[in-house]
Formats: sequence, C-alpha cells, structure tokens
Amino acid sequence: MNLLIISGGRHPYEESTPVLDRFLKGAGHEVTVNWDSIVLGDAKEMGRYDALIFNTLRNNETALTKDEQAGMTEFIRGGKGFVCIHISGSIPDTWPEYRDITGGGWVMGTSFHPPYGQFTVNIQNSNHPGVAGISDFLTNDELYMGIVYSDNNDVFMSADFKEGTHQWGGNPKHMPAGTFPLGWTRSYGDGKVFVTLLGHNGPSFETQEFQKLVLNGIEWATS
Repeated sequence: MNLLIISGGRHPYEESTPVLDRFLKGAGHEVTVNWDSIVLGDAKEMGRYDALIFNTLRNNETALTKDEQAGMTEFIRGGKGFVCIHISGSIPDTWPEYRDITGGGWVMGTSFHPPYGQFTVNIQNSNHPGVAGISDFLTNDELYMGIVYSDNNDVFMSADFKEGTHQWGGNPKHMPAGTFPLGWTRSYGDGKVFVTLLGHNGPSFETQEFQKLVLNGIEWATS
C-alpha cells in the first residue's frame, strides 16, 4: 500500500514517527512522511495514497486549514482508509465535525490520564480484524480517560483501571475506576476509520503488539 503519514505537533513525534516509518516499510508498504499538512488540500496528490495515517496533534497553531479539512474529508469519505493514533483524534475547536470522522477522541481541557506507565491492554473482541493475531498484552503508554466517543463505534480493545488520585495539571485529581476504550473502528462515507488511543512515544511504538495492531488497521482500512 502507498501510505501517507502526517506527523508533528506537541508530542514526542521525533521518537515515534521514525519507528512507525520503519516498521511500515519493513512490512512492505510505501511510506511518505510529511511534517506539515499542506498536502491534504491537494486532491491530485492525495489520490496517490491508499490510506492516511495521523500521528500528529493538529490544534491551535498546527490546526488544519479549511482547505485541508475539506481535502481530508473527501479523501476518507470517497473510500480511502484512515488510521488515527493516540492524541491524533483530538477534537479541535475549529473543526468539531472531525468527531464525525474519528468517532471521538481527546478533548483539550476535559480529557486526562494517569501517569505514563505499564498497564495491560485487553482484547475485547478477538474476532475483530484489528486484533488478528494479538492477545492481551502489556505496554508502556498513557491510558486516556474522559474522552468523547460515539455509541456506534465498534470497540475491540480496552484497559481497566483501579481508581486513584494522581497529579494532573499541577493539582491532585481523582481518576475513576472503570474500563476505558483503547481501539475502535467505524465507517465514514465509503471510507474506513481505524482508531487506537495507544502510541504516546517511541517505547510505546516499539511494543510488538502495537506494531501488529497498526498493520492490521491498515490492512482493514484499505480492504
């Protein structure tokens, strides 16, 4: 497959994107990495790609322009694949309709997570193609809480958390016990959308199961 990665923004992408680029090429994909988003507004150039991968945080000064929003929307709605990693699903104030594509994600000022660390990822639906060949696994990552997500998402992966109080924004914050979604799929027009909330930094991307997850997501989104 011919894949376009959009990266950049306030996250350790200098660690994670080279790992992503490496294992996608190692799986036989053609990969282009762009650290800006101008290409999204170029329909002819976008037509070269089978899928778009977001490993990026696009808000405030890095927010997509109206032309880029429209180009991305048409790319996916027209039948191409979209793989959205970690905070890439953050819903920008300037583009609330993005939630219609992703089915939800991080909300600035509302969402939160306990400290980065090791936890178990649980496979909720072992028959889902996104987790083919993957069993429950340990990873080092961030467990997102307080996100928004749509009821019609097909959730296949989650993690459990015991309640506790942790520092957030310089203050102690109570974080509730519960089961929190970490991966889902959905349709947008004729396109397929694959979302995982995992993938904070380089070590997160080095997890074997995470790499398999992304590869499965690409295969599903382009089928």
